[in-house]
Amino acid sequence: MMQRDAIFPAHRQALYEANCYSAAIRHGELLFVSGQVGSHPDGSPEPDPEAQIRLAFDNLLQVLDAAGCSFLDVIDVNLYLVDPPNLLEKVWKVLPSYWGQAPYPSLTAVGVTWLSGFIFEIKVIARLPSSQA
Repeated sequence: MMQRDAIFPAHRQALYEANCYSAAIRHGELLFVSGQVGSHPDGSPEPDPEAQIRLAFDNLLQVLDAAGCSFLDVIDVNLYLVDPPNLLEKVWKVLPSYWGQAPYPSLTAVGVTWLSGFIFEIKVIARLPSSQA
């Protein structure tokens, strides 16, 4: 049986362990990152919608950094939005400051009805830099 190579960002491992999942799993040349939300260090949601989206991206960046990656290594993105018609405009405002230049990763956006008190979640797959694989 394969041993999972779990990745956790600094100072947030207890939050993940309390909820029984890993922030990311490294497998071969790929990093599979769990969905990241705009949570504060204690796990509570940021109340302002645009700030919550930014915080989700910041939390994602911390996970990527813990694995030696950046947003430039992201190859596939899934977005989950509780209110897509109202949130997509905010996402498109925030996204470029994290994304970098084209070519962009593949992207799927899905409207959902519940995210445990959050309005936005981002889940990615990244390619590990060759020195990490």
